[in-house]
Amino acid sequence: MLKPLSLLLSNVIRTGDLTIVDPKGARHRFGDGTSPSICAEIADRRLEWHLVLDPEMAAGEGYMNGRLRITQGNVYDFIALMMQNMAARPLPAYAQWFAKLRSWLRPLSQFNPASRSRRNVRHHYDIDPRIYDLFLDPDRQYSCAYFADPTMSLAEAQAAKKRHIAAKLTLAPGQRVLDIGCGWGGLALYLAQAADADVTGVTLSDEQIKIAIGRAQAIQQGRAPRFQICDYRSVEGPFDHIVSVGMFEHVGLPHYGTFFKTVARLLSPGGTALIHTIGRTDRPAGTNPFIARYIFPGGYIPALSEIMKAVEASGLIVTDVEVLRLHYAETLLAWRRRFLANRPAAIAIAGEEFCRMWEFYLAGSEAAFRFQNFVVFQVQLARRIDTLPITRDYLAERESGLPLSKPEGDRPQGIAAGR
Repeated sequence: MLKPLSLLLSNVIRTGDLTIVDPKGARHRFGDGTSPSICAEIADRRLEWHLVLDPEMAAGEGYMNGRLRITQGNVYDFIALMMQNMAARPLPAYAQWFAKLRSWLRPLSQFNPASRSRRNVRHHYDIDPRIYDLFLDPDRQYSCAYFADPTMSLAEAQAAKKRHIAAKLTLAPGQRVLDIGCGWGGLALYLAQAADADVTGVTLSDEQIKIAIGRAQAIQQGRAPRFQICDYRSVEGPFDHIVSVGMFEHVGLPHYGTFFKTVARLLSPGGTALIHTIGRTDRPAGTNPFIARYIFPGGYIPALSEIMKAVEASGLIVTDVEVLRLHYAETLLAWRRRFLANRPAAIAIAGEEFCRMWEFYLAGSEAAFRFQNFVVFQVQLARRIDTLPITRDYLAERESGLPLSKPEGDRPQGIAAGR
């Protein structure tokens, strides 16, 4: 094994049991021998050097293309062991050079004008739609679920998330709602049917809009939402309520001011907005390079301080901030288990390399929510300070009046029942 790589691993891996098999077949053990025991094989010297110089990118790419093989334990065990140790002993300064460079280049890498935003969205969401059938719940909720009860299934927790958000919006029948980044339409359908709201959903994904429109057209009774391909900056208002779930991560740091000024422009004076986004509890940092290149180009996980700076400049008032801790870790665990259970189908659809990339993404994301200070923020906003009740008691009251189960007809076309 290269001496710099051995020194790096010796410095970082102090707990656990990690064995690395180098390209010559020699075994090198790191940690204190406590379980779990993980063994990984490095296929060539080039990957060794890559791991020394840019470990975050090298581990993901190496696993994706089969040059880093986990022969004992699984990829989640490997990533979790690394992250747990790095939480106590960060990578040495020389190994953080690329991370620091990426942090400095955040404004450039997250510059997302409308044309680039659409390309970035299509990169992730316009893949073969059958992939999402393999690991999401039947409603295709592709964001953090809300485990109001730890015994909830994934589908139940996703339904609870929609109900929780609806309660925070304080909807009344017939009110106009904008769903920015509506995905496959599940939340918009819920708000239209369960709260009798007049909902408009916008997305930049061609595949998502097809399914969302199909779902709306299938509604037999009650309100059906409208869906359209549209950048949030081009939407015309006003709306009584605005919601955005899992889209803010794609806005890009240089555009936070524009995003919240747009929300303020579109929101009626007595309206409420709810922004549900992944965030970090520590100081700002760059995006994981593997995720940025292969999974979510242009994506960024903000610190709360970065969000609040833009909110303050918009004229909006922060009325509530809820921090969902570990809910996304449990969501990702459920997704990862479902994906692995359907792995043969995924290989038939997209091939082995894609599956390994997706496994690394799901495993790394889950570990990040357990060991790297990632959480979900639900930021409630208003234009007037007297818009909402002055205590939070109304939330439980409103939730109790909303259905937890999905309304009739609220299933995406092409998704098998019971999966």
